[in-house]
Parts: sequence; structure tokens; C-alpha cells
Amino acid sequence: MQELQIPIHIQVFSLEELPEADRELVEIAKAMTKTSYSPYSHFQVGAALRLKDGRIFKGSNQENAAYPVGLCAERTAFFAAGANAPEVPPVSIAIAAQTGGQFIETPVAPCGSCRQALLEAEVRYQEPIRVILYGTKNIFVASNVRDLLPLTFDGSQLS
Repeated sequence: MQELQIPIHIQVFSLEELPEADRELVEIAKAMTKTSYSPYSHFQVGAALRLKDGRIFKGSNQENAAYPVGLCAERTAFFAAGANAPEVPPVSIAIAAQTGGQFIETPVAPCGSCRQALLEAEVRYQEPIRVILYGTKNIFVASNVRDLLPLTFDGSQLS
């Protein structure tokens, strides 16, 4: 038997230490939590996605009584960008969450479906997407989606 260890690299910042462009995305993601429709989980998530040309697309989670029908904040922002600017690669995304009127202390990471959608964009555009995860205690930053999803599945495996 062999053991495989896959290192991932996550930087930890305070809000003040973040580069200005990342701080801007975090503030937009935090504001987007207020547009969340989450009457069931009461877990409000906001996302802000920056494209290579500087445009920012926003998203928030949208729940439904039939849970599979809802959509996460990350994918609402990402799919809006894909529908409106399919030729422009995404370069960074910030994600923030709150519950009970308070932002969470520990950064929340994208679910598996969102990681897969973001990974598909990295493969499609052949450019990394910086992932910024906001928490009140600290902020985690991954330089690419592969660090959040190290054993990947992409279209190359379908041929």
C-alpha cells in the first residue's frame, strides 16, 4: 500500500492585511448576504466574483422548500457572469456568510457542487481563480480552486 499526501496552500489574513481588490470583493460579498432568500436554513451567504476585465458579478443563496431547487451564492454569481460575459475569465471570488444577524467567525467554504463549478471554469479558461473566504476571526485565501478540490474530476476524464 502507498499513501498519497496532497498538500494544499491556504493563506490566512485579517481584513486589514488583504489587498484592496480582495477587500472590495469581501465587502460586496458581505453586503450580498442581505439579499439571501433563506427562510429555511436562516444561513445567509453572499458572493462577489471578479472577472479579468474588472467587472464584478454578485450572488446570494436562494432557497426553496424543495431543497434541491435552491442555488448557492457562489453559483448564482458565477452563472450570472457566464451568461453575461462568457468570453471573460473569472479571476477571484469572495464568499461571506451570516446567521442570526452575525457574520460567522470561521470562514465558510464552498460546497462540493460550487467547487466543481468553479473548477470547471479554471479548466475552461486555463486560469486560476483566487478564492477568498471571509470570517470575522480571519480570512482564508486559496490561490486557486484546485487547492479546495485537490482530487478533481473534469471533462478530460470523459474521453
